[in-house]
Amino acid sequence: MLNTDRIEAAKEQFGQLLAQQLKRVEEMKAQGDFIDYRALDQIIIGVCGGDGIGPAITAQSQRVLEYLLKDDIKSGKVVFRNIEGLTIERRAAENAAIPPAVLEEIKQCHVILKGPTTTPRKGDPWPNVESANVAMRKELDLFANVRPVRIPDQGIDWTFYRENTEGAYAVGSKGVHVTEDLGVDFTVVTSQGTERIIRAAFEFAKANKKTRVTAVTKANIIKTTDGKFLDIFYSIAKEYPDISADDWYIDIMTAKLVDEKRRKDFQVVVLPNLYGDIITDEAAEFQGGVGTAGSANIGKRYAMFEAIHGSAPRMVKEGRDIYADPCSMIRAGAMLLAHIGYNKEADKLYKALDICTITEKKLVLTGRDTGATSEEFADYIMDTIAKL
Repeated sequence: MLNTDRIEAAKEQFGQLLAQQLKRVEEMKAQGDFIDYRALDQIIIGVCGGDGIGPAITAQSQRVLEYLLKDDIKSGKVVFRNIEGLTIERRAAENAAIPPAVLEEIKQCHVILKGPTTTPRKGDPWPNVESANVAMRKELDLFANVRPVRIPDQGIDWTFYRENTEGAYAVGSKGVHVTEDLGVDFTVVTSQGTERIIRAAFEFAKANKKTRVTAVTKANIIKTTDGKFLDIFYSIAKEYPDISADDWYIDIMTAKLVDEKRRKDFQVVVLPNLYGDIITDEAAEFQGGVGTAGSANIGKRYAMFEAIHGSAPRMVKEGRDIYADPCSMIRAGAMLLAHIGYNKEADKLYKALDICTITEKKLVLTGRDTGATSEEFADYIMDTIAKL
């Protein structure tokens, strides 16, 4: 094929991509307000164990949540639904990121507690199905990925608002190989998508008495998309005069998080998808690694809470899944509690996690039989809550 033909083919693909994104813009314009959990007669919590170590650690998080919510479960105000089938085996068999029947079950819930799921990579024995996480964010329009990092004794209390549905990841599988020598990927930013993530960050700051919101971009180089993100950030910041707003470039921000003199100053951070993926993994290391970190994926109708690490199939193969660290999923559970209005219970769980992992630390998790099992650790968490 001549280069002119290849260019025309690339143009056609790009045109289709633009049409899809413009349709998404119109869908965002038509969206309503956030769901009001206080107005619901019943809150349905779906539980997807995932695969690998997912079922083991998700089960322990569910046990802790059921302990904290036992009165409202008894009254019928809160219901847990276990949703099977979000495994790599089922997804591979149906060649679907999320099997349609499983997705339908998920959509019958208000919030989802989701364990890690395997995303196939080259050399794996699975077909190249899309990430279940990415698919769920798209299907449920979970535009805000919220990741807190709390280390009280170091003065660290960060909350990251990472945009979930745009940026470099939105169309990451739809790049164009123009020729054998030229490949092009795309970054997508919309006014609607940017406004809602930035406003969510400022609203969180306002509700939680935070005094600073920081935007992270590379707007000095990526001028159109990152530039748009930054312009909208400062436009919205004017609506919150009691909250200071500033911005940093992604490269220097990664350095400032390890700067002991400056890192305590950061509070709420809002940023596009790719930068958020990078910097939240770095931030989690201060808390003990990605194995300790939970995250929320929030939309106007649905919300999903998960660990930020993978499914660790090797641990299962070696029979070590019962020793997997459940802290990530338990933290995700604490975020779920706060999201649906159980702030008192969420605070108790956060305090118990601090005691069990930082101050008292009676049990040690090693991922092997040299340490506690995930079930023993969940028992430790619940015993600690009972003493608060």
